[in-house]
Amino acid sequence: PGITHFLKITRSYWSGLFHCYDVEGLPRTNNDLEQAFGVLRHHQRRCTGRKVAASSIVIRGTVQLASAIATALHCFTAQDLAQVCVQNWQQLRSDLRQHQLHRIQQLRFRRNPEAFLDTLEKLLL
Repeated sequence: PGITHFLKITRSYWSGLFHCYDVEGLPRTNNDLEQAFGVLRHHQRRCTGRKVAASSIVIRGTVQLASAIATALHCFTAQDLAQVCVQNWQQLRSDLRQHQLHRIQQLRFRRNPEAFLDTLEKLLL
């Protein structure tokens, strides 16, 4: 039964299960993936001077990690960047802004829950 279950699960994920072999330079193991994250953390600490990861990594981490890996694999020119779909870029910026606003609201709630809830109550009434 264990093997049957394993085969069923792997079959359901089959199309993307070995995606790392289709894309050259994509980390294939957990150790490679950890190194990729470690490089991003290291650069973040060097740029900001902080000893711990900045909270922006939660908001913009997906974009930062993808760009860090992409720039390590390929040197982009201005012409490459000019070919980017503006609508996709604007959608991504909008999504990132929504994540940022959500994080700001969480911070405001943690700092002063009563004031946050009072403001929320006034907005709803």
